[in-house]
This record gives sequence, C-alpha cells and structure tokens, in this order.
Amino acid sequence: MTYLIRITFLLFFTALTKLNYAQTAGPAILQKQWKAAWIQVPGEPSNEYGVYLFRKNLDIAGKPSAFYIHVSADNRYKLFVNEKMVSLGPARGDITHWNYETIDIAPFLQQGRNVIGAIVWNEAKFRPEAQISLRTGLIVQGATEAEQVINTGASWKCSRDNSYKPLLVKIPNTYYVAGPGEFVNMAEHPREWMKIDFNDASWKNAEIIFPGNPKNIAGAFGIPVGWLLVPSSLPQMELSSERLKTVRSAKGVALPPSFPASRSVFTVPANSKATILLDQGYLTNAYPTLIFSGGKDASLSMEYAETLYTKYPAKGNRNETEGKEFVGRKDSIVSDGNAGQQYTTLNWRTYRYLQLSISTKQEPVMIDDLYGTFTGYPFKYNAVFESDNPELKTIMETGWRTARLCAVETYMDCPYYEQLQYIADGRIQAMISLYNSGDDRLVKNAINIMDHSRQPEGITYSRHPSYSPQFIPTFTLWYIGMLHDYWKYGKDTAFIKNKLAGARQVLNYFHDYQRGDGSVVNVPYWMFTDWVVKEGWVEGAGPFGSDSTSSLIDLQLLFAYQVASEMELKSGIKEYASLYNKYATQLKSTIRKKYWDPSRGLFADRAEKDLYSQHANALAILTGLVTGNEATAIAKKILADTSLATASIYFKYYLHRALIKAGLGNDYINWLGAWRENLKMGLTTWGESPDIDKTRSDCHAWGSSPNIEFLRTVIGIDSDAPGFSKIRIEPHLGSLNNAKGEIPHPKGKVSAEYVKENNKWTVTISLPAETIGTLVWNGKNYKLKAGNNAFTF
Repeated sequence: MTYLIRITFLLFFTALTKLNYAQTAGPAILQKQWKAAWIQVPGEPSNEYGVYLFRKNLDIAGKPSAFYIHVSADNRYKLFVNEKMVSLGPARGDITHWNYETIDIAPFLQQGRNVIGAIVWNEAKFRPEAQISLRTGLIVQGATEAEQVINTGASWKCSRDNSYKPLLVKIPNTYYVAGPGEFVNMAEHPREWMKIDFNDASWKNAEIIFPGNPKNIAGAFGIPVGWLLVPSSLPQMELSSERLKTVRSAKGVALPPSFPASRSVFTVPANSKATILLDQGYLTNAYPTLIFSGGKDASLSMEYAETLYTKYPAKGNRNETEGKEFVGRKDSIVSDGNAGQQYTTLNWRTYRYLQLSISTKQEPVMIDDLYGTFTGYPFKYNAVFESDNPELKTIMETGWRTARLCAVETYMDCPYYEQLQYIADGRIQAMISLYNSGDDRLVKNAINIMDHSRQPEGITYSRHPSYSPQFIPTFTLWYIGMLHDYWKYGKDTAFIKNKLAGARQVLNYFHDYQRGDGSVVNVPYWMFTDWVVKEGWVEGAGPFGSDSTSSLIDLQLLFAYQVASEMELKSGIKEYASLYNKYATQLKSTIRKKYWDPSRGLFADRAEKDLYSQHANALAILTGLVTGNEATAIAKKILADTSLATASIYFKYYLHRALIKAGLGNDYINWLGAWRENLKMGLTTWGESPDIDKTRSDCHAWGSSPNIEFLRTVIGIDSDAPGFSKIRIEPHLGSLNNAKGEIPHPKGKVSAEYVKENNKWTVTISLPAETIGTLVWNGKNYKLKAGNNAFTF
C-alpha cells in the first residue's frame, strides 16, 4: 500500500536488477550469534494474521561505497531504503534452514538522514502450504562493524498496519493451498510512513524476541533457539513490467481504447458499478498494481483466474470468454478518497484473466492505471532449437513459459493452486533448467531442500517446504533419480557425492520392505505412480496383487538401485555399488518371473496378470529388463494396445524415454498429441491432467518434457559421463530436413546442426573445450573433438 504503494514497481526494477547475483556471506557471520535481534511489534500476537511496518532512521556522514546487510523475516518481508524497494524474501525454507538474504544497500543510501523501512506479514493459518513459520519476526544484521548501526533491536520503530484482513479463496471442490486474498481499507493505512520526515513518535519501539542464530550456532545446552539462519543460495527474483493486453468485456463504464495496454485514465461515476474483464493474453505470475483517486468508500476488487468456466469445472477453449463464469482468487480495496492511492499485493498472483470490479458511493473514482510486475526465478533462456516445423517452436516456447511460471524461490507443481515443490515434478523441472538455461542454483536448492526433509527412517517428504508433512515413497525413489540427473548433467559432481549417504538411507528404508525374493510389500503411505483412471488404480496408485506386491513399485525400486549403483561405483563407495547391483539383479529376476506374460508379450501390473499399463512396460525398458528386439516389440505394443492404462502428460516423460531407448526415437515428434491438444484448446501453458477441459491447473511444469527432448532426443545432445565430461550426439530427426540446437554445458556450449539437401545430410557439431564426444549416425560411431566437427552423409 502507500509504499508498497507510493513507490511504483517501475522503480523496483532498477533496484533489484543490481541485486540479481548469487548471494554470499563471509564465514564470520555463520560462526557466532548475531548482534542483531529478531524483533516484533509489542503487544501483537505472534501467530495470528497481521501486516506490520518497521522503520529505522540512519544518519551517515558520507555515501558509502558498500553497505552489506543480512535480512530475514517470518513469514515474509519487503525491505525499502529511502522509499525504494531493495529486497523481498526470504526464500522459502524450513525452521532449521531459514534463509536470509544478503544485499548491498549502498546504491540507495545518501549522505545525511536515511530511512530503512520494512513491511512484514504473517498470514498465519491462512498462509500457503509451502510457507513454514515459527512466529512473526524481522531481523536485519549489518555484515561488519561499520554496518551494524542498522541492526534490528529496540531502536527500530514499528506499528501494526490495521488496514489488512485476509480474504478467503473460494474455489469449489478442489485442493487450493496457495494463500488468501487481501482485504484492504485504505483509510486505516498510515500514509507516507516511509518518508524521511514522517513523524513516528506515536509508533512503538520494537520488542526483542531473541538474537539471531546461524545454523552453526546452537543455544544453551545445544538446544536450537528459533530460526536457524542460513545464507540464501539464490539470487533475488526477477521483477519486470508487464502490462495487460486487452479488454474482453466492460460493463458500466466507457474505457479509452488504449487501456490496459498503455497507461490510460478513466472514471467510474458516483453511485454506479462497473465490471471489466482484462486478458493478459497468456498466463503469468505478477504483482498487480492498481492506482486510483477519489471515490471515498468505493469498493474495488481484482479477481484472478487462469481461465473462465463454461460450467464449473468445465473450461472449454481458454481463449473464449463469452457466456462463461469467473471463479478465482480475489483482492478487495476500500478507497479513502485521496488522490494517488496505490495498491500492490503483498504476494504475487497467477492469472491470464483479471477482473476489475468497482462499486462507488457518493463520489466518482478515477482509475489512473492498472498493470502487472512479472516475477519468477531469473532464468535466462540459453538454448537454441530451430527446425523446419514451426509447430515445434510453439511447443518449446509454451514449455519454457510453463517452466518459468513454476519456478520462483523453489520449483512448484503449479503456481495458482499449490506452489509446492514435489520431487516428481522437480526432477523434470531440474532437467529443463539444465538443458534450457544452464543455471543450476535452483536445481541444487531443490536437492538440498529435499535432503533436509529426509526422516530418521530414511524416507523424504514428497514435497518440501511444506508445513503439512506428506509422504509418497515412490517420489523418494525419484529423488535418487534426481541426484543421478545432476551427477550426469550438472557441473558439481562433488555436490552429489555428499548426498550419497542420504540416498543409502532411502534405499535401506525400502530394503526393509522387500520380501525374500526382492519384491516390495506393504510400504506405508501413498504409493503414487501417475494420475490414471483405470481399473485397479486408486488416487494415482497402481494396482496391487493379492500378495500386496506391484510391478510398478518393484520397477521403480529397481531403477533407484541401478542409478545409485552407478553413482556409488564412480563417485562413492564401491561396496555399495556391488550391494545395489546384487539387489537389482535379484529384482530383475523376480520381476521377469512374476509379472511377465508371454501370451501378451507384456509385463503385467500385478502377479495375477490381469491388468496392464504403459507404465510398467516403459519402466521395464528403462531399467534394461528387456533389450534389443524384445524391447522394440514391447515398445510397439505400448503404442498400439489401447487396453493398457495410459500415461498422463507427466509420465509420458518416462514413456517417451523408454520408446526412444527401444529404438523408436525417430517418431518422437509424432507422440506429442497431448501437447497439440493443449494448444488447440487455447492453453498458453501445459495443463495438469489429460482431461484438458476439466483439468484443475492450467500450468504444470511436469508437462514441459519436450523442452528437454527436443534437444536431447531430436537434436540428440546427451551426456555420456558424469559432469557431462563426455558428450553423445545421436539425433532423431524424423521428418525434419532442417534442425539446429544448442544447449548450455558446464564447459561452455554444445551445438549441432543438420541440413538435408539432395538426399545428403550436412552435419555440423561444436563441442566446448576440454571435452570429447561421439556422434551416432545410422548405428555407426564417429569421434568428436573439442571445437568444430563437420560431416556429410
């Protein structure tokens, strides 16, 4: 509001661009208790909804060249220096790994009087599921003695902002855990509270909770006290201007033709109502900002939706709005009648459609502007994919948008409904990051967070951070797959070596549930494999036999043993590699004996051999249970047999990897029917489930696997050794006659280009320094060297 509000987000862009670096902290700050204290507003509840304002006057003799500070809060904060926002956070974590942000505020300081301001909010029981919390608090610590004049303590002034109340989100019959809307009464907000000359004499001195404690420091008798602070490994999130594109409908008001694509002013008369439906043109994550004047006691609301509904939950074509109903998250504001009021949400919102509703009283209200500020992890797209099929470019662009919207301070399954970092989703998202950007910081952050969630018995949470523990043991197995992916494609193999001890605990947990023949039985919790509507499938868990075993579970464990064995052999302890190889050999034998149905030439989902799926047979190929002609025959049956339980857009990642491994990779472009259907239905990101009309979420990054496979499979660029130290190029061009791709690599870039003219292929490949590789073309191997390589076939 006013300075969430008086300062437009356009000022924030310049400020935060300067801060977009990986944060570092000197070792000293991690080795002793901070001199700064966590503070709160006296007399306020510590675990109830509230928005709080903090300020500190700072007098400096001269403008410094550097002024580093560390800042954190619970739940979240926005920090300002002289009315300019310099940081928002902290990046989500858990109580024993509570992130603080490190920033240099020197560019925003001036000689003489300065004011530091912070908005801190705690959404308490209404907070997002991903928001772990201890209690309301703020801490700011100067990095050195020179900066410690800024340390939080009783010298900071503070006040509750009584203008805010939570607004519950009402979306029928669905799982929504992304936080409340906001109800804001502008008349109760302290105006101009961030100005240097603001009179804060009536504000209270902050109350000290306790000192800041780095994770390395324990309290008395080794007992941790409060949040255990760790430096955030992530940069500040991107903030960039993003205007809504078009008006889809307007009732009760005349709008200028230029609105909302450019700043335009219009007035809603006194004692009237207006409703305006705006279209961003594509789904986005943004902080909406509404600037308005006059209209005392007028009610203004902004509602946000991925799409409109023909009849809830049916959505129809996402581009169509006529005759549809609006269901979505909402923020409401009551005007205080002043000029230049400005409202920006505390947290970002997800929307393609934004509905602005206005109801005036005795005064007209003037709308001065309405715009968004895009936010997300600051990924840069560093890949290239071009071909003579323009449809593939659209699929690639849509996948990248989906991936970006599902990545802020963590990976997220979806930005609108959950904002939760699940392992199964995160594994695919991490590979997209590596192939499309090369920035591995969010990848490593995800791996760390999942490792932090591991329980004493060995299993991880299925998602983290999350204040409600959820266990999906199969996701813990995919966590080992995620380790293997980074070990193979990432640049820091030592990072994974340090995670192998945790992987051993995971596999030990599962080994306790293996019978004498190796089959897994009676693992507790939710044994999810995929969202499938088919006989025997219950809430995503595949069929179990009368003996409580399942080929789907056995195969996923087999996969985990295999990749763990490979990591242990080359980067860990060889005895574990031998042990896991022994377990894998037993499992392969058992699975073949127990689930193979020679009459159908397929693996069954259970020992009764009455239910079959694409999933089990894809996993049989991926784990090398079948190879050569047998694998090819099964792959063809997977595609042709309509009686099989079919993979969702999520599990098609594994299905397609299996079909490619079985020798059918040249058909990859023909397998993208689900993605083509999404585009046909007007989606601008990939939907969550196969039922596109009624899918809950219109944005799930687990559907962005083509952003990997266009480069790994079609262009053919793959890793052939840990750390991507060896490169394998094996294209699957299908019907393409022209294709070019480039990916970021730990040593630089890898590129490949294929041009067919007069039935001859010209192939040009470039490898980075200090690497070697192999080109596989029509079954023959050709050596590749660092630098340029050219071939004609």
